[in-house]
Formats: sequence, structure tokens, C-alpha cells
Amino acid sequence: MMLVAAAATVLMSCGGGGGRPTFGDNEYPVDTIGVQNASLQSTYPATINGIQDVEIRPKVSGFLTQINVTEGQAVSAGQVLFVIDNETYQAQVRQAQAAVNTAQSAVNTAKLTFENTKQLHANKVVGDYELQTAENTFLSAQAQLAQAQAALASAKEALSFCYVKSPAKGVVGTLPLKKGALVSASNVLTHVSDISTMDVYFSMTEKDMLTMSQEDGGLNGAVGAFPAVKLQLADGTVYGYEGKVSSISGVIDRATGSVQLKAQFPNPDKLLKSGGSGTIIIPRTADASIVIPQNVVMEVQNKKFVYLLKDSNKVSYTEITVDPQNDGNHYIVTSGLKVGDKYVTNGITKLSDQMVIVPITPQRYQEKIQEQAKAMSASDIVNAMKK
Repeated sequence: MMLVAAAATVLMSCGGGGGRPTFGDNEYPVDTIGVQNASLQSTYPATINGIQDVEIRPKVSGFLTQINVTEGQAVSAGQVLFVIDNETYQAQVRQAQAAVNTAQSAVNTAKLTFENTKQLHANKVVGDYELQTAENTFLSAQAQLAQAQAALASAKEALSFCYVKSPAKGVVGTLPLKKGALVSASNVLTHVSDISTMDVYFSMTEKDMLTMSQEDGGLNGAVGAFPAVKLQLADGTVYGYEGKVSSISGVIDRATGSVQLKAQFPNPDKLLKSGGSGTIIIPRTADASIVIPQNVVMEVQNKKFVYLLKDSNKVSYTEITVDPQNDGNHYIVTSGLKVGDKYVTNGITKLSDQMVIVPITPQRYQEKIQEQAKAMSASDIVNAMKK
């Protein structure tokens, strides 16, 4: 039994679409074209970003005195991430506060003077000029107070800029600068990425996008009709959550002739990281299609051919066209074949156009392989396995 199994293995290895065991006859297996549903998938390179990816830059210059976070740390909106040396800004606040206090005192004095002058004017002690002068002095003092208060608010705001806060919740990126570094608005201190949901960007050709838009009633219809998509990660594994295409760019990239799409994926486990890469997988089902194994197809100069059985048992070398998307084992035939056609499934490399064969069923072909395996001697098996 072991010898028979070994012989069958050797013969089966020769019995694929191209090769054929030597039976000493002209019998070839022939199958009939039917229709079936086929599941296909299209793949597109993709880049991964957080739904919000913010650069953190300081608004004021100074030495970095505190770094309150670590790389990868989750932070909330308003949390202080960095502190910049603020002694100068605190002094400016104190100076501005003193100016406000001085201006407030001047206002208080001018107000008393104005109130007293109004009483004197009512008693006909002073004239209109003195009253108007006192009022103008009071108004001028109020204006100076407002100016001093504005300067204080500006100084406090500048001081607040020394405490660099996160504008949104998210995860801290890399920290390129260390404590003591001199920073300014030109420096990126870090990034904060909201990775609760991830934006995954990929591109389709203009032709494919136009086809989808026409079939689905425009871009908005194409977005709504898009099936759920999958994401293959850099290590080859498929991400555990499906995504949904949320938007399609209305502008075609002139350099590449492609249109950018964005799919959103949930990221509850924080597995996806901003800046990563992957491959978008778009499933597609082809209904009532002609599907044939790839090993029955010969490819010559980027053209594909099969051997069809015609009248008088002659085979015809026939060109076909196939869908460019396939599963690696089968082709979906788009032209060249029709339902009911009969094609040779094995031994096609030994055929030639208009050659006469004896057609048998694929089941009979397998039986012949088993029969020949039983008939092989042990030495034949060893010799065949060495080839």
C-alpha cells in the first residue's frame, strides 16, 4: 500500500494542468464550462493616521524646564505636557499688575476730584471749565487703567504659553528634545494622536473611481455603496475589525492619476499606530461568472489561452481574457468562453492546435492515474521520484 501511495503521489505531481502522466494513449480529461459565484478582493497600499494628529509647538521661546509626559502616554485635553522657563514672563506679569494698581489709584483719585468738582460747580463755586477738566482727567485715568489691564492680560497669556498643554486627548508621540533645550515656535515638541479611531488612506485609479461613481450615482453614492473593507497589517495579518470608507477626494492627483479615499477603523485595543502602513482589502462578489482553474490556462506574451474541445474531437487553441483580480487559484473569464464550452483540464503542454484527442471525464482521468500507480514496480517508483 505504501508503494501504491508513493506511486500515486508521483503521478499526481505529473498530472497537473501542464503535465500529464504517460498513459500510452491519446485520452485527455475534458470538463464543461458552467457558471458560479466568485469571491474576489482588490488590494491597495495604505497609510494609517490617528483621527486627530496634532503637532505640539511652543508659542514662546525659552529653555525647556519640565517634560511631564513619556512617549506613548495617554493624555487628556488641557493636560500640561511641557513647561518652559517662565521667570521673565512672571516678572512681566508682576510689572503689569503694578501698572494696573497704579492706574487704579489714579482712577480713584480722579473720580474723587471729579465728584468734588461737580458739587462745587453745582454751588457756583467753579465754572464749566474746571468741571470739564476734572471729567476729562477722570476719563483719561479710566483709559489708562484699561490699557494697563490689557497689558496685564497679555502678560498672563504669555506666561500661560510657558505651560504647553495638549489641545486634545490622545497618545503622545516621540519626544525629540530633552530638558534644558532652547525651544521656539519652530520646534515640534511632540505629536498627540487621537487613535480611538484610525483614518486609513489609500488610492484608486481614476478609471476605477469613474466606474464606481457611474454605477452608484456619483461620489456620495459610491461612498454609501462601498462594502466593509479589511486592513492587512505590515506583518501580513488581517486586522480584527472591519472599516468603512467615509470619504473620497474630489481632486485627482495629477502626478499619479489616482483618487484618495479614507476608511475609518475602530481601534479599541490601540493596536494601530499613527504613521503605520498596511494594505486595504476590498471584497467583491462576481455573480454568475465563468470560473476556471489557473492551471488549465497557458500564458504567452501576456495573453492567456485554453484548449477547447471542438467538432471531431479536435482541440482549438483559444484566447481568453480574465478579470485582473483573482484568488491565486482561479480566473474569472470575461471573454472567450461561454457556458457549455468544453476545455481540457490536464496535459495542455502536450497539446497543439487542431490536435485530435480522446476526451474522458476528469473522474476517469484520476482513475487512470490510480491504475497506473498500482501497475508501477518499486524500481519505477524510485526512478520516478528521483526525476
